[in-house]
Amino acid sequence: MNDSTAEAAIRQANTDENLWMVAARVDKLEDLLAETFVLVHITDYRQPKTEWLEHIRSGQMVYHEIIEQSVTVEINGTRALLVARNLVDATIWGSRAVWPLQMTTTFVEDDSVWKPTFSRATTF
Repeated sequence: MNDSTAEAAIRQANTDENLWMVAARVDKLEDLLAETFVLVHITDYRQPKTEWLEHIRSGQMVYHEIIEQSVTVEINGTRALLVARNLVDATIWGSRAVWPLQMTTTFVEDDSVWKPTFSRATTF
């Protein structure tokens, strides 16, 4: 896979993740994310994939809207780093706000599929 095709696939995976978070499509997120995926929240809480998806499924985390501000992708062989700045309207554990979040996500290519393995949220 050449870099432009890889970048397009990574950007699409990021877009899909945002759409499926808002739609609470845990089944789609389950397929998209690597089995070992971990999300680090702005509180520094490290949340494994299964727990995060359960919190979406149960309504403990509700994503109302995600507005993409910018996205950059750097590819190095079968690894990539995506940095996305989004405005995230969400209710997280009972608190609703619009957070300006920078998501720094590591992707790994596995059988020509780019999967997020780790994501850290910080504010910008």
